[in-house]
Amino acid sequence: MTPFFVMIKCQLGKTYQVANAIADAEIASEVYSTSGDYDLLVKFYVEEGADIGHFVNEKVHPIDGIQDTKTIITFKAF
Repeated sequence: MTPFFVMIKCQLGKTYQVANAIADAEIASEVYSTSGDYDLLVKFYVEEGADIGHFVNEKVHPIDGIQDTKTIITFKAF
């Protein structure tokens, strides 16, 4: 499995709605609220060799209340 993170900026007042939608969809392993430029930090896993861009486009972006995302691809855990 390949882990990656997505930082999500939500529309005003929609952070909890977005977080709950992601949790309910059971597509993420962890969902955190954050301070700063983004409202949520979400950890996802995809099968080895899966297209992360397609996953984000098809599973994350359609969630109502998301304004912007930034995907962080990981290489190695220590």
